[in-house]
Amino acid sequence: MIDSLRSLLPARWKKSKPVIPVVRVSGAIGMATPLRPGVTIGTMAPVLEKAFSVKKAPAVAIVINSPGGSPVQSHLIYKRIRALSEEKQKPVLIFVEDVCASGGYMIAVAGDEIHVDEHSIVGSIGVVSQGFGFVGLIDKLGIDRRVYTSGDRKAILDPFRPERQEDVDHLLHLQEEVHAEFRDLVKGRRGDLLTDAEDLFSGLFWTGRTAVGLGLADQIGDVRSVLKARYGADTILKVISAPRAMPFRRPPAGVGLPDFRSMPEEALSALEERSLWSRYGL
Repeated sequence: MIDSLRSLLPARWKKSKPVIPVVRVSGAIGMATPLRPGVTIGTMAPVLEKAFSVKKAPAVAIVINSPGGSPVQSHLIYKRIRALSEEKQKPVLIFVEDVCASGGYMIAVAGDEIHVDEHSIVGSIGVVSQGFGFVGLIDKLGIDRRVYTSGDRKAILDPFRPERQEDVDHLLHLQEEVHAEFRDLVKGRRGDLLTDAEDLFSGLFWTGRTAVGLGLADQIGDVRSVLKARYGADTILKVISAPRAMPFRRPPAGVGLPDFRSMPEEALSALEERSLWSRYGL
């Protein structure tokens, strides 16, 4: 009877339910191709803007499931989250699913709190560069490769040429610069919460429960349970997604069907992303 009478009241007299915008960051970062937009600042910026524009929302939740990827794209997304949080005066709550590693963790430290599952994989604070050397193979096949440059080190780390130590040293120097900035970012955001474990910034990764003990995360919890416990059982979780393209909509002038010549690129990108996930046993 009471509920029936309440339904007749003007909307402004009814107690509104808390609404928390939820943004998902899922997949490898920066691996965008013509058919797979991926996780980049270009794909995430409009979603983040929309989430932080929910005026009455007391906070913004971000769910992360990423093995990492581009440090540049990760940092750009991190900075956008922090800028919007400060501009809109809304705290950011991070929730980790399977993996929050490397660039994924860089994004996570943009949060004011980091919640993980006991079995989440967290960490991998480091920088890695991978490749192959094909010198022996092309020699065996009798292939004569020709490369012309206007700079004597323009073709450094060419996989079809013998590796030179000075080129490797240059790459390691770049990696150390990025790694140092990553460490400073984590220390600046997590502060005294971090332990003094020697291997904290070694590139190792841990389960969610261990990550809490190390100070890399704050507590065990999932997005639904934490938000409803904090803001009330009637809290509404509003998932904010990027607008989907209409599959049968006529493309704009100058835009045709997908270029199937990009298929090899798509396949290589998928294999590269698969290798990132496999590092964490997934």
